[in-house]
Amino acid sequence: MLSRSSLAALLLTTHTAWAAAQPTPRFEDNLAQRVQACASCHGQQGRAGPDGYYPRIAGKPAGYLYNQLKHFQTGQRKHALMARMVDPLSDAYLWEIAQHFASLDLPHAAALPARAPAAVLQRGEQLALRGDEARQVPACTACHGAALTGAQPATPGLLGLPPDYINAQLGAWHNGARKARTPDCMATIARRLPVSDVAAVSAWLAAQPVPPISAPVASTAAREPMECGSFVAPVTPAAAKAVRP
Repeated sequence: MLSRSSLAALLLTTHTAWAAAQPTPRFEDNLAQRVQACASCHGQQGRAGPDGYYPRIAGKPAGYLYNQLKHFQTGQRKHALMARMVDPLSDAYLWEIAQHFASLDLPHAAALPARAPAAVLQRGEQLALRGDEARQVPACTACHGAALTGAQPATPGLLGLPPDYINAQLGAWHNGARKARTPDCMATIARRLPVSDVAAVSAWLAAQPVPPISAPVASTAAREPMECGSFVAPVTPAAAKAVRP
């Protein structure tokens, strides 16, 4: 009969031999592998973090994702970890990352059940679909698409996001912690909403299922209800080469 020490040694030897026989994962140094760092917060392939705060980035318009990466880099959005990650990266590389996540068409998780009272959800629905003329607040659908799945080139979808994230971002725009290109229409809208309305629209949006076709639409109405800062694509080496005489 083997002693405990002999059995342990045999098991260790067997495991070592088995591990040595396994193929070593090939490191291809492609973008999908390099952006694995994003998965620690935003979930595998950018599907959303498990903590109910970090948002889904897969399938968002490339222009929106690029704008946010730049805003973290310039301090228009405040998040220490994101700022450190993007600080050394060129505009061309940020654009490449944005295009990678924008190209991912992945299933969405089921919407969270609504916990807010019916009256709160009704108010949230009104703001999202019809706005509030008295407060000069346009409907979310006016810019984010009729199905609220976003619009090209840089307007994100509002479905499939946790209520805490939506609430926090509206609050950040309200107090100036989050900024966008001037004129910053979202900051203007957020400052016109009382806290109760922010909570209502956040709760209603988070409870809505994502439609089967969830890609951002090509564009919204010909004339948006407010003037908003526009997306400007970076000048990449390929683009610069294309315009040379």
